Amino acid sequence: MTGGSGVVVIDNGGGLLKAGFGGDKDPMAVVPNCMAKPPGGNNKKWLVADQLQADDVDVTGMTLKRPIDRGYLINTEVQREVWERVVRNLLQVDPSNSSLLLVEPMFNPPALQHATDELVFEEFGFNSLCVADAPSLVHLYETNCQPMLFRAQCSLVVDCGFSFAHASPVLQNFTLNYGVRRMDLGGKALTNYLKELVSYRSLNVMDETLLIDDAKEKLCFVSLDVPGDLRLASGRFKDNPFRCSYILPDGITYKKGFVKDMDEALRYCSLPLDEESDRKEHGSETNKLEDRKKPELSQNEFVLTNERFLVPEMLFHPIDLGINQAGLAECIVRAVQACHPYLQPVLFESIVLTGGSTLFPRFAERLERELRPLVPDDYQVKITRQENPILGVWRGGSILASSPDFESMCVTKSEYEEMGSSRCRRRFFH
Repeated sequence: MTGGSGVVVIDNGGGLLKAGFGGDKDPMAVVPNCMAKPPGGNNKKWLVADQLQADDVDVTGMTLKRPIDRGYLINTEVQREVWERVVRNLLQVDPSNSSLLLVEPMFNPPALQHATDELVFEEFGFNSLCVADAPSLVHLYETNCQPMLFRAQCSLVVDCGFSFAHASPVLQNFTLNYGVRRMDLGGKALTNYLKELVSYRSLNVMDETLLIDDAKEKLCFVSLDVPGDLRLASGRFKDNPFRCSYILPDGITYKKGFVKDMDEALRYCSLPLDEESDRKEHGSETNKLEDRKKPELSQNEFVLTNERFLVPEMLFHPIDLGINQAGLAECIVRAVQACHPYLQPVLFESIVLTGGSTLFPRFAERLERELRPLVPDDYQVKITRQENPILGVWRGGSILASSPDFESMCVTKSEYEEMGSSRCRRRFFH
């Protein structure tokens, strides 16, 4: 055990599970929170967590089992397998001698809380349990790292994760539940949308969840001018700055997907906004004869153009795709307006972005542009993205687990056996 305490910290995300010891700066394990089986017969064994990240594993066509659906733990059997792999093999810890700090989703139903407690105390036998929510841990981490920036002890945590996006006001390390607003859109929905677009336009990749997830993370970005970028993306091959190719594994030469030419994929970064209009006017006039020749694509390759920015656009304008939900900017405004008027200007000045979906290039700039017209003119809008949005929640949990008051916040196994899950849960305030 390498941590400064005997506390195991698990951020049980829908896409990635982060696990380590309280007091450490970073988790020891960041692994897929799922099981997967290669195609071809029933004799293939299921791969769990870090086994999917091995260099010699071909993830093509794998069948996935996830313990978490729509943000909530619904399959404890799969979760048991993943935790078993992480706790016993990666962390190499004995649960009976350890406490557990578990990050749970907001508004977790009592039945799911009870199932989680059974898993922690009865299946694994942890000595004690403390449950925390992600926004309060993000706020705790940021106030420790930048105390001058959060002098008011108040922030609005925008968590764009795998299953959903939350806008959560936090005051003095307590999440104001009445102000939390949720969007049922996250990284999983974006990956599914990209799968549909690629399958419709080039190759059938509906079974390639892990590969398309990788392509999304490496190639998608947020547009600051969607109509203008759509005109640019309509250009033919050499005139299209967004055009790039992703190579699928062939199972022999390479077993992981990769971007064919990363320099080509990053061409859009060199397009200044003030020069884009010239490209729009003149780009389509050049090389017309040459561009009529369609470039040859191999059987294991697909091309992305406007999909690269249309997929993240779901988060800002889901109604454009027929999803009857407010966009992220409107979700933030509603969360702030649900709070006391004295808190509202402070919350707009203390927006913290966390979660893997905030890693898209230009995400913060676009969100600020969307927010500014919705916020009163005399309020400032300041958005801070965490240094590492994927690990931010876990790092806050590590700080909490190493604090002197941590043991008093926990429910012990003996208390659980004596009083039951529902009475013990009252200690956690949510």
